Amino acid sequence: MAQKDTLLHLFAGGCSGTVGAIVTCPLEVLKTRLQSSGLTLRPVFQVQLGTLSGTGVIRPGTVTPGLLQVLRSILEKEGPRSLFRGLGPNLVGVAPSRAIYFAAYSKSKEMFNGLFVPNSGLVHMSSAGVAAFVTNSLMNPVWMVKTRMQLEKKARGEKKMNALQCARHVYKMEGIRGFYRGLTASYAGISETMICFLIYETLKKHLAKSHFASPNYEKEKGASDFLSLMMAAAFSKGCASCIAYPHEVIRTRLREEGSKYKYFFQTGRLIAVEEGYAAFYRGLIPQLIRQIPNTAIVLSTYELIVHLLGDAK
Repeated sequence: MAQKDTLLHLFAGGCSGTVGAIVTCPLEVLKTRLQSSGLTLRPVFQVQLGTLSGTGVIRPGTVTPGLLQVLRSILEKEGPRSLFRGLGPNLVGVAPSRAIYFAAYSKSKEMFNGLFVPNSGLVHMSSAGVAAFVTNSLMNPVWMVKTRMQLEKKARGEKKMNALQCARHVYKMEGIRGFYRGLTASYAGISETMICFLIYETLKKHLAKSHFASPNYEKEKGASDFLSLMMAAAFSKGCASCIAYPHEVIRTRLREEGSKYKYFFQTGRLIAVEEGYAAFYRGLIPQLIRQIPNTAIVLSTYELIVHLLGDAK
């Protein structure tokens, strides 16, 4: 029975991750471009008044392009297909990634329920942390290739690298270690996963309590119940993303080819000194637009498959 439950969570996680990845791929490409140090900043000149002579002083500065400007640039220079760069490794990686994550989360929750107060916030945070650590360690090479493909800028008609060519290029230029660039930032991002699942499981518990009047609630789940779970997942991911977003920018910088960024804290210090603290939140809007519906789709699809196949056992 335990093996069947594990396979169920593997299958449900894989299916839900695949659906979410396809729907939200263009937003992920936009987010990655905005996070990159290769983003072309628009020069501006600001006039500052208040000198002794009463004249203004012209000070140069830069403005980060917005989401729509980056989207327009990609469509004009690279074509619509570039919005799906990295979808190949994403699809190759997302199914096993989500499958591993949800299976590890389910197993960890069983273990921690025996150590701590069952289904407490500590159990949910610990389970999410273990699952994220296992998933990040195993899947980082796939996400590294995906990020490199999304950062590749080629004009319309120019041949772009596929996933295999990109992987070979990374290995040739940087060796095996190159596939694990950004892993430290991914470990830092475990905090986001822990926050997300803590909020989600808490909301899920409150939703379940509100249906206790129905003795057959688990068997009578309807569309409104899964819509509630989607809303809970969306709210949870939105809160977690806003709190822990800077690690995403650092991770993208670490995965850039031939960059000056070498280590997690060194990268964070360089970004703060050279671009200011606002740079840690570049790409947050497309991230929220992408991740909130993506997480809602993934978690609700996962819950639906577990519910349907769980009843069929």
